[in-house]
Formats: sequence, C-alpha cells, structure tokens
Amino acid sequence: MVVLDGCRVHAEVWFDGACSGNPGPTGGGAIVVIGGARTVLSEHGGVGTNNEAEYLGLLVGLRHARERGADTVTVRGDSQLIIRQLEGRYQVKAPNLRPRYEEAKALLAGFTHVSLEWVPRAQNAAADQAARDALQ
Repeated sequence: MVVLDGCRVHAEVWFDGACSGNPGPTGGGAIVVIGGARTVLSEHGGVGTNNEAEYLGLLVGLRHARERGADTVTVRGDSQLIIRQLEGRYQVKAPNLRPRYEEAKALLAGFTHVSLEWVPRAQNAAADQAARDALQ
C-alpha cells in the first residue's frame, strides 16, 4: 500500500464501459492500483446504454478501492461526460444515469481527497479490455 502523510492509502482507479449496441448488453471494467498491487475488475451489467456501462466501470473500481481501505483516490477515465458530471460541470439529465451518478458521488465523498482526470482512449486500454471482457 502507498502511505501518504503517515496514514493515507491512495488508489488509482482507471474505468471504462462497453456496450454491444446502444442500448444493449453492457460491461464495466476497472483497473485499481493500490501500493503497486494492480487489480483488474470486470462486471456484466445487463442491458443498458454506453453511459450506464461507463458508470458501472467507475462504481466497480470505487467500491474495490474503498473495500481495500483507500482514503484518497485518483480517478481516470476516457468518458468526458462522466468526468464532467462528477466535477459538476455537466448536469445529469438522463434519468437512467441518476442512480449511478448518486452512488458514485456517495462513494467519492468517502475519500479524503479525490482527483478526477479525463484521459485519451489510447491511455485507457487496460480498463477498456476489462470492460469488453465483462461482455463475454
């Protein structure tokens, strides 16, 4: 584990979603790195939209980070919509996204420090693969 300021455990959460059709079968993927330990997570999400799949990947990663005791987090994803909604720059207009958004905000509120970063798709290949694996 990475210890910051004598007592903090930091997690990096890379997330992505995959959807076969829109709507269609969804999968969420996340890569969580805590203290050099890298965990690949994939979860099937049933039928939904691409944005629901993106939120699923984020939630899977955040839950894992909290369960492992992380109290600070850097979140990285290639969905500008999700990152900007979490930053408060975009409103959550789609009713189907509201519950996932609310859960994400609640999970983020449990960390003492949060950094949200949009990354280009090419830098998010591992999380993308984890999301695609969830569709299998």
